[in-house]
Amino acid sequence: MSNAAPTNWNDKIIAEFRANDGRVGGNFEGAPLLLLHSTGAKSGSARVTPMMYRAVGDSFAVFASKAGAPTNPAWFHNLVATPDATIEVGTETLAVTARVASGAERTSIWDPHKAAYPGFADYEKKTTREIPVVILDRR
Repeated sequence: MSNAAPTNWNDKIIAEFRANDGRVGGNFEGAPLLLLHSTGAKSGSARVTPMMYRAVGDSFAVFASKAGAPTNPAWFHNLVATPDATIEVGTETLAVTARVASGAERTSIWDPHKAAYPGFADYEKKTTREIPVVILDRR
């Protein structure tokens, strides 16, 4: 797969998300989806990444699964380097600060998420790394 393919795929999801008040069809139809605006850890460039989330109180949990790849996704490294970010959820744009969940907090979010969306359990089986759960707290 070329480097351009994910961007083109993401660009289509981003456009559909924005055209339909945060809703998309296809593989993500009916799933909770947000657009994460982060800053490239190396480049300093603005990045937008569509991803599923789980509501956690007034915050949002996202999952650095990268479809079970052996490494974490770029957006995870971006948030660790620059935790202040922005998300689009539905028609709202919110300022957030990212933090990585651990221990019981991680388990209490990850276990019900992979039960509700078994693809995430499949990703977990494909990799030896612990898939990070990132909490996006409203600022």
